[in-house]
Amino acid sequence: MNDRPSSVLAETGHAGPYEPRYGLGPDELRSLYHRETQATRRQEARPGLWIAVAIYLLFSATDLLLIPDVAAYTIAARFAVGVTALLTFEVQLRRGVGTDWLDVTCAAAIIFGYVGWLCPAVLSADKETVSYYMVFGTIFMMGANLFFTFRFNLSIVTSAIILCILYAVNYFVPSTLTYKMVLGIFYISCFIFTSYVNWKLNEERYNVFLNALEAKIQHNEATERGKALLRLSRTDPLTGLENRRAIDEKLRDYWSDWQRVGTSFGAILIDVDFFKKFNDCYGHQEGDRCLILVANALSDMIKQYDGSIGRYGGEEFIVLARMEKKDQIMDLAEAICRTVEGLAITHELRRDGVSIVTASVGAAFTRKQTAAKLEKIIHEADRALYLAKASGRNCARLFDPTDPQSSDESENLAALLKIAIGQGLVSLVYQPIQDVASGKVEAMEALMRLKMLDGTLVPPSLFIPVAERTGAILELGRWAIRTVCTEMLLDDHVRVVSVNVSPIQLKTPGFAASVATILGETGVTGNRLAFEITEGLEMEMHSDILRCISDLKLLGIKIWLDDFGTGFAGLSWLRLIDFDTVKIDRSFLHDCGEPKGMAMLQDIIALVRNRGHQILVEGVETDQQLALMHEIGIDKIQGYRVGRPAPAASFQAKRALHKRPFTMLKSA
Repeated sequence: MNDRPSSVLAETGHAGPYEPRYGLGPDELRSLYHRETQATRRQEARPGLWIAVAIYLLFSATDLLLIPDVAAYTIAARFAVGVTALLTFEVQLRRGVGTDWLDVTCAAAIIFGYVGWLCPAVLSADKETVSYYMVFGTIFMMGANLFFTFRFNLSIVTSAIILCILYAVNYFVPSTLTYKMVLGIFYISCFIFTSYVNWKLNEERYNVFLNALEAKIQHNEATERGKALLRLSRTDPLTGLENRRAIDEKLRDYWSDWQRVGTSFGAILIDVDFFKKFNDCYGHQEGDRCLILVANALSDMIKQYDGSIGRYGGEEFIVLARMEKKDQIMDLAEAICRTVEGLAITHELRRDGVSIVTASVGAAFTRKQTAAKLEKIIHEADRALYLAKASGRNCARLFDPTDPQSSDESENLAALLKIAIGQGLVSLVYQPIQDVASGKVEAMEALMRLKMLDGTLVPPSLFIPVAERTGAILELGRWAIRTVCTEMLLDDHVRVVSVNVSPIQLKTPGFAASVATILGETGVTGNRLAFEITEGLEMEMHSDILRCISDLKLLGIKIWLDDFGTGFAGLSWLRLIDFDTVKIDRSFLHDCGEPKGMAMLQDIIALVRNRGHQILVEGVETDQQLALMHEIGIDKIQGYRVGRPAPAASFQAKRALHKRPFTMLKSA
């Protein structure tokens, strides 16, 4: 496609129907071309004229050989014209005369150079030699057309004047008619040939300009698209705040400054209270509007503290701010509470006596710790957030390591995870995945649940990072795969079950072999399993991971990419791994009420579809969303519209219930 303008121009001499692609008409393009090439013509004109004058003066030797009787006059004329031309040109150059006038000066130098030499030359007594010597006049014609980068019109006028002079002198020089006819044909042939070559050169320069212009336009467009995509990849589509990927990068920067130069900072997690009830009461559109209002208010307030704010997921926000004292962080956390409360957004479904939207806030401040890690401060802020919720919500809490209620939860969880399998504290629930075309449930996603010894549930966002850091994820992962095989796959309760797999597991030597052992022991074939991979906070694409994924695929296991588009899964994963299914995060579906949200969902679907992957959209909760999935041709869906997560026993009971009428009919 890039070559087509050039070929059209070369064949027709004009840009033709392809010029509108540049956004300019033919005359505008030509005008732009002349403006853009002025600098080049200006640079080439000076050395061109100096070289031309030098060659012109060197021909003085030929004058001495062929017309010695008038050589003194012709040589003097050569020097006079040459020096005058150079002086005129240099003066114009210093005064900043336009490029077109510089070209006119060079053209005039060619004409006067020929005339200045010709006038004394024709006075030579050797008329026959002069008649032959005049043939060198075609050199001036060639110079006008080929030596300088004149515009085509100026080249034609200059060479035409030389041609007329040649014909005039040829007419008056005493010679035979045959001689005059031969030289006349030679002159006109030189004129036509050199003019044609000049026209082709000018058109080729124009073609080069068009190609360069198109390349520049494409480069600029690609740059702008890259910037736009970068902004999109770092921006939450609903609130316009930084997304998790962007805020995680800033968290690394803050942490790095803290480690290197001791610049302390605080991390604040903000959770909108009873937001699910708000959505249930007013609908998702009002829920989105609520989040936007909260995000805008907090963003304006955080600017005063020179901090950073991002949406951390769902109804949760995160603030990072450099502070010298933890009291300042606490003041900021309380100001956040007051700001959200001050919006006075109605929330009538609450049962705590408050009828407006509020927020619970948990804050943590950097402190000297042994073997401190980046995620530590987030875990501490998360713990403080849970304390704020436990304290009645609509309040702020600062993590205090000396407070028994704020004890290091990760250490408790690490100890809990060691006994979780043996004590039956860990379990699996399954969420159905429906094929859109057939309407049938063709797969389930296994979700891990953990409860404390007193029966209190621990959120996966809290115990999974601890399990990954301590290595407990390896044993939990093997347990989960074995449990899926025995609970759901062995008795054919469902065709495929997906299991979330941590990158820590994929990097562990022998993981694929352990999976193969489980499949062999349970008698389940690999194509009944799908592993969902989510890129973690400090995850890097590792050769061991790619090798492990390849081994898993040899077992027949399907590889799915989870949470695509939220900042966890990068495009590099799509390039490096042949995923069977790509799961698009629920946030993109819920943003479809706005034109920008719909456009973004369609762009993401087009990107994934072009890679040839199956597409699964999460968070389908309404009939309207289901209809949209049918309309845009999604392969699979997951969400409350299909089914909520439930233990295996509930699915087994449903299966038995469906089989019972058939069994009774058969016995009858």
